[in-house]
Amino acid sequence: MTYQGVLTKMTTEFFEPIQYYLVFEMDFIHMNQLLEKTIAIQFVKYQCLNCGLDKPIYRQGFCKSCFFDIPQAADWIIKPELSTAHLDKEDRDLDYEKKVQLQPHIVYLANSSNVKVGVTRKSQVPTRWIDQGAHEAIEIVEVPNRYLAGITEIALKDYVADKTNWRTMLKNEIADEDLVVWRERLKQYIPDEAKDYYIASNSETNIQFPVLHYPKKPKSLNLGKTPNYTGKLVGIKGQYLIFEDETVFNVRSNEGYVVTISLI
Repeated sequence: MTYQGVLTKMTTEFFEPIQYYLVFEMDFIHMNQLLEKTIAIQFVKYQCLNCGLDKPIYRQGFCKSCFFDIPQAADWIIKPELSTAHLDKEDRDLDYEKKVQLQPHIVYLANSSNVKVGVTRKSQVPTRWIDQGAHEAIEIVEVPNRYLAGITEIALKDYVADKTNWRTMLKNEIADEDLVVWRERLKQYIPDEAKDYYIASNSETNIQFPVLHYPKKPKSLNLGKTPNYTGKLVGIKGQYLIFEDETVFNVRSNEGYVVTISLI
Protein backbone atom coordinates (compact mmCIF):
# COMPACT_ATOMS: atom_id res chain seq x y z
CA MET A 1 0.00 0.00 0.00
CA THR A 2 1.37 3.41 -1.01
CA TYR A 3 0.31 6.92 0.03
CA GLN A 4 1.42 10.21 -1.51
CA GLY A 5 1.04 13.77 -0.34
CA VAL A 6 2.69 16.92 0.98
CA LEU A 7 4.02 16.66 4.51
CA THR A 8 2.54 18.80 7.26
CA LYS A 9 2.99 18.26 10.96
CA MET A 10 1.21 15.19 12.25
CA THR A 11 -2.23 15.64 13.78
CA THR A 12 -2.56 14.21 17.29
CA GLU A 13 -5.20 12.97 19.69
CA PHE A 14 -4.65 13.07 23.44
CA PHE A 15 -4.95 9.45 24.54
CA GLU A 16 -2.65 7.01 26.36
CA PRO A 17 -0.57 6.78 24.33
CA ILE A 18 -0.86 9.76 21.97
CA GLN A 19 -2.47 8.89 18.63
CA TYR A 20 -0.73 10.24 15.52
CA TYR A 21 -2.15 10.88 12.04
CA LEU A 22 -0.31 11.92 8.89
CA VAL A 23 -2.90 13.83 6.86
CA PHE A 24 -2.65 14.21 3.08
CA GLU A 25 -5.03 16.02 0.73
CA MET A 26 -6.96 12.89 -0.25
CA ASP A 27 -6.02 10.44 2.49
CA PHE A 28 -4.54 9.99 5.96
CA ILE A 29 -2.39 7.43 7.77
CA HIS A 30 -2.94 6.41 11.40
CA MET A 31 0.76 6.21 12.21
CA ASN A 32 0.35 4.18 15.42
CA GLN A 33 -0.84 1.29 13.27
CA LEU A 34 2.51 1.27 11.45
CA LEU A 35 4.55 0.51 14.57
CA GLU A 36 6.74 -2.58 14.03
CA LYS A 37 6.15 -2.33 10.28
CA THR A 38 8.76 -1.54 7.63
CA ILE A 39 8.00 1.56 5.61
CA ALA A 40 9.70 3.35 2.72
CA ILE A 41 9.77 7.15 2.43
CA GLN A 42 10.59 8.68 -0.95
CA PHE A 43 10.96 12.38 -1.75
CA VAL A 44 8.98 13.39 -4.86
CA LYS A 45 9.11 17.19 -5.09
CA TYR A 46 8.56 20.40 -3.15
CA GLN A 47 5.17 22.04 -2.63
CA CYS A 48 5.19 25.34 -0.74
CA LEU A 49 2.40 25.32 1.84
CA ASN A 50 1.39 28.84 0.76
CA CYS A 51 1.77 29.20 -3.01
CA GLY A 52 1.76 25.48 -3.82
CA LEU A 53 4.64 25.79 -6.27
CA ASP A 54 7.48 23.28 -6.67
CA LYS A 55 10.11 25.62 -5.21
CA PRO A 56 12.76 24.68 -2.63
CA ILE A 57 11.42 24.94 0.91
CA TYR A 58 13.12 27.68 2.90
CA ARG A 59 11.59 27.45 6.37
CA GLN A 60 8.36 26.32 8.06
CA GLY A 61 7.11 24.64 4.87
CA PHE A 62 7.29 27.83 2.80
CA CYS A 63 9.44 28.80 -0.18
CA LYS A 64 11.78 31.74 0.35
CA SER A 65 9.59 34.40 -1.30
CA CYS A 66 6.50 33.35 0.67
CA PHE A 67 8.45 33.10 3.94
CA PHE A 68 9.43 36.76 3.76
CA ASP A 69 5.96 37.91 2.68
CA ILE A 70 3.13 36.08 4.43
CA PRO A 71 1.95 36.83 8.00
CA GLN A 72 2.10 33.14 8.98
CA ALA A 73 5.92 33.37 8.89
CA ALA A 74 6.46 36.78 10.49
CA ASP A 75 9.01 37.21 13.29
CA TRP A 76 6.32 37.40 16.00
CA ILE A 77 5.45 33.75 15.34
CA ILE A 78 8.80 32.70 16.83
CA LYS A 79 9.25 35.76 19.03
CA PRO A 80 5.82 36.52 20.54
CA GLU A 81 7.18 39.55 22.38
CA LEU A 82 7.30 41.29 18.97
CA SER A 83 3.50 41.11 18.65
CA THR A 84 1.88 44.52 18.00
CA ALA A 85 -1.77 43.79 17.16
CA HIS A 86 -2.81 44.93 20.67
CA LEU A 87 -1.48 48.37 19.67
CA ASP A 88 -3.48 48.24 16.41
CA LYS A 89 -0.11 48.24 14.62
CA GLU A 90 0.38 46.15 11.49
CA ASP A 91 3.40 43.98 10.76
CA ARG A 92 2.37 42.19 7.55
CA ASP A 93 -1.42 41.77 7.75
CA LEU A 94 -3.25 43.39 10.66
CA ASP A 95 -6.46 41.39 10.24
CA TYR A 96 -4.56 38.11 10.46
CA GLU A 97 -2.40 39.38 13.30
CA LYS A 98 -5.42 40.44 15.33
CA LYS A 99 -7.05 37.07 14.76
CA VAL A 100 -4.02 35.17 16.05
CA GLN A 101 -2.47 37.54 18.57
CA LEU A 102 -5.61 38.86 20.29
CA GLN A 103 -6.76 35.58 21.80
CA PRO A 104 -5.92 33.81 25.07
CA HIS A 105 -2.33 32.59 25.29
CA ILE A 106 -0.66 30.27 27.78
CA VAL A 107 2.85 30.52 29.18
CA TYR A 108 3.82 27.05 30.32
CA LEU A 109 6.58 24.84 31.67
CA ALA A 110 7.26 21.59 29.84
CA ASN A 111 9.73 18.80 30.50
CA SER A 112 10.96 17.30 27.24
CA SER A 113 14.76 17.25 27.53
CA ASN A 114 14.82 19.54 30.56
CA VAL A 115 12.37 21.98 32.11
CA LYS A 116 11.71 24.77 29.63
CA VAL A 117 9.36 27.73 29.33
CA GLY A 118 7.20 28.27 26.26
CA VAL A 119 4.22 30.10 24.79
CA THR A 120 1.20 28.79 22.92
CA ARG A 121 -2.34 29.80 22.12
CA LYS A 122 -4.78 28.37 24.66
CA SER A 123 -6.50 26.50 21.84
CA GLN A 124 -3.23 24.61 21.22
CA VAL A 125 -3.05 23.03 24.69
CA PRO A 126 -2.01 20.18 24.96
CA THR A 127 -1.10 19.89 21.23
CA ARG A 128 1.93 22.15 21.62
CA TRP A 129 3.29 20.01 24.46
CA ILE A 130 2.80 16.82 22.47
CA ASP A 131 4.59 18.31 19.45
CA GLN A 132 7.59 19.14 21.64
CA GLY A 133 7.82 15.62 23.01
CA ALA A 134 7.14 16.76 26.58
CA HIS A 135 6.19 13.98 28.97
CA GLU A 136 4.87 16.48 31.51
CA ALA A 137 3.76 20.13 31.36
CA ILE A 138 1.95 22.76 33.40
CA GLU A 139 0.46 26.20 32.77
CA ILE A 140 1.91 29.27 34.50
CA VAL A 141 -0.18 32.18 33.22
CA GLU A 142 -3.12 32.67 30.89
CA VAL A 143 -3.05 36.11 29.28
CA PRO A 144 -5.43 37.79 26.80
CA ASN A 145 -2.89 38.38 24.02
CA ARG A 146 0.33 37.10 22.52
CA TYR A 147 2.42 40.13 23.52
CA LEU A 148 1.86 39.60 27.27
CA ALA A 149 2.76 35.93 26.86
CA GLY A 150 5.92 36.92 25.01
CA ILE A 151 7.23 39.34 27.60
CA THR A 152 6.47 36.80 30.35
CA GLU A 153 8.47 34.15 28.51
CA ILE A 154 11.37 36.59 28.04
CA ALA A 155 11.39 37.36 31.76
CA LEU A 156 11.38 33.69 32.77
CA LYS A 157 14.07 32.70 30.25
CA ASP A 158 16.65 34.21 32.60
CA TYR A 159 15.86 31.44 35.10
CA VAL A 160 14.81 28.43 33.01
CA ALA A 161 15.65 27.09 29.53
CA ASP A 162 13.56 27.92 26.46
CA LYS A 163 14.89 25.27 24.07
CA THR A 164 14.48 21.50 23.78
CA ASN A 165 17.49 19.28 23.15
CA TRP A 166 15.98 16.98 20.53
CA ARG A 167 18.56 14.24 21.02
CA THR A 168 17.98 14.07 24.76
CA MET A 169 14.23 14.10 24.19
CA LEU A 170 14.41 11.23 21.70
CA LYS A 171 16.77 9.15 23.86
CA ASN A 172 14.28 9.65 26.72
CA GLU A 173 17.07 10.67 29.08
CA ILE A 174 14.65 12.70 31.13
CA ALA A 175 14.21 13.12 34.86
CA ASP A 176 10.75 13.68 36.29
CA GLU A 177 10.40 17.14 37.80
CA ASP A 178 7.85 18.66 40.15
CA LEU A 179 6.50 21.35 37.84
CA VAL A 180 4.24 22.76 40.56
CA VAL A 181 7.38 23.54 42.57
CA TRP A 182 9.03 25.04 39.49
CA ARG A 183 5.99 27.23 38.87
CA GLU A 184 6.02 28.53 42.43
CA ARG A 185 9.75 29.19 42.17
CA LEU A 186 9.33 31.24 38.99
CA LYS A 187 6.24 33.17 40.09
CA GLN A 188 8.29 36.05 41.47
CA TYR A 189 9.85 36.73 38.05
CA ILE A 190 6.57 37.20 36.16
CA PRO A 191 6.37 40.80 34.80
CA ASP A 192 4.00 43.17 36.62
CA GLU A 193 1.73 43.37 33.54
CA ALA A 194 1.07 39.62 33.75
CA LYS A 195 1.06 38.94 37.50
CA ASP A 196 -2.74 39.08 37.73
CA TYR A 197 -2.96 36.22 35.22
CA TYR A 198 -0.91 33.74 37.26
CA ILE A 199 -2.45 30.25 37.52
CA ALA A 200 -2.02 28.68 40.93
CA SER A 201 -4.55 25.86 41.05
CA ASN A 202 -4.04 23.40 38.19
CA SER A 203 -1.88 20.27 38.26
CA GLU A 204 0.60 19.07 35.67
CA THR A 205 -0.43 17.13 32.57
CA ASN A 206 1.33 13.83 31.89
CA ILE A 207 1.82 12.56 28.33
CA GLN A 208 2.60 9.05 27.10
CA PHE A 209 4.10 8.47 23.65
CA PRO A 210 3.85 5.34 21.46
CA VAL A 211 7.52 4.31 21.58
CA LEU A 212 8.67 0.69 21.64
CA HIS A 213 12.41 1.41 21.54
CA TYR A 214 14.27 4.67 22.16
CA PRO A 215 17.44 5.31 20.13
CA LYS A 216 20.78 5.54 21.94
CA LYS A 217 22.42 7.58 19.18
CA PRO A 218 19.66 9.15 17.06
CA LYS A 219 20.67 10.24 13.58
CA SER A 220 18.41 12.58 11.63
CA LEU A 221 17.02 11.74 8.20
CA ASN A 222 17.37 14.65 5.74
CA LEU A 223 15.29 14.06 2.61
CA GLY A 224 17.33 16.64 0.73
CA LYS A 225 20.42 14.47 1.16
CA THR A 226 18.73 11.06 1.39
CA PRO A 227 15.63 11.11 -0.85
CA ASN A 228 14.92 7.41 -0.32
CA TYR A 229 14.81 5.68 3.06
CA THR A 230 13.46 2.36 4.29
CA GLY A 231 13.21 1.34 7.94
CA LYS A 232 11.16 -0.36 10.65
CA LEU A 233 9.08 2.11 12.67
CA VAL A 234 9.51 1.58 16.42
CA GLY A 235 8.24 4.82 17.92
CA ILE A 236 6.70 8.26 17.54
CA LYS A 237 7.51 11.15 19.87
CA GLY A 238 7.01 14.85 19.41
CA GLN A 239 6.89 15.20 15.64
CA TYR A 240 9.55 12.52 15.13
CA LEU A 241 9.27 9.07 13.62
CA ILE A 242 11.79 6.71 15.28
CA PHE A 243 13.18 3.74 13.36
CA GLU A 244 14.88 0.54 14.50
CA ASP A 245 18.26 1.55 13.03
CA GLU A 246 18.14 4.72 15.21
CA THR A 247 17.27 6.96 12.27
CA VAL A 248 14.77 9.65 13.28
CA PHE A 249 12.62 11.73 10.95
CA ASN A 250 11.25 15.10 11.98
CA VAL A 251 8.00 15.43 10.05
CA ARG A 252 7.56 19.08 10.96
CA SER A 253 11.02 20.02 9.70
CA ASN A 254 10.07 18.49 6.33
CA GLU A 255 6.77 20.31 5.83
CA GLY A 256 6.30 21.23 2.19
CA TYR A 257 8.00 18.07 0.91
CA VAL A 258 5.84 15.81 -1.24
CA VAL A 259 6.60 12.19 -0.40
CA THR A 260 5.37 8.69 -1.05
CA ILE A 261 5.09 6.38 1.97
CA SER A 262 4.87 2.69 1.23
CA LEU A 263 4.35 -0.34 3.45
CA ILE A 264 6.96 -2.97 2.65
